[in-house]
Amino acid sequence: MTVTGSADSLRPGRYHARMNVPRVAVTLIAGLSAGLIAYSAFYVRGDTGGVMQYLRERGDMRDLAASGAGAAQVEAARRNLAALGAQIADPDFALRMLPAALLVGLLVAGLVWWAFGSRAGRAGRGDVQERMVLRLAYRKGGRFTVEDLQTASPLSEEQARTVTRRMLEAGRLAREGDTFRLVR
Repeated sequence: MTVTGSADSLRPGRYHARMNVPRVAVTLIAGLSAGLIAYSAFYVRGDTGGVMQYLRERGDMRDLAASGAGAAQVEAARRNLAALGAQIADPDFALRMLPAALLVGLLVAGLVWWAFGSRAGRAGRGDVQERMVLRLAYRKGGRFTVEDLQTASPLSEEQARTVTRRMLEAGRLAREGDTFRLVR
């Protein structure tokens, strides 16, 4: 087996540094998004129905202006829209609640960091062939032969020998003559 790459790329810390870039990016995006959503909810005091009404009214005002209505009619629609916006939005309350919105963003970021890290920190499940060997070993009480493996799984003789050799090298199996024993 040959290993290619610079000496820097083979150091253990470099791998983790590269793997943390997506983790940091996802964490930042989730935390900032959650904080912004919380701030938006505080800005309108949780009145999503009012926001939808404002958006409908704004669409109606644009349609009115595009239809060629009189300037007085369009101006009246704009005043009604501004009054509705002032009724729905509360920027002072949102500013006072900014620390709470930031806390929500920080909590979400922490949860994402933890979830992403716990997923990345888990040991790999191994490949399919190794799982077949482990399943057979557990069924047979921890001991099996290559012939047992061939009859109980779809592995060919060459595949069975390759996977058992790999597991022997990794210390997951021990050999006792023609029999393999699962190392616990």
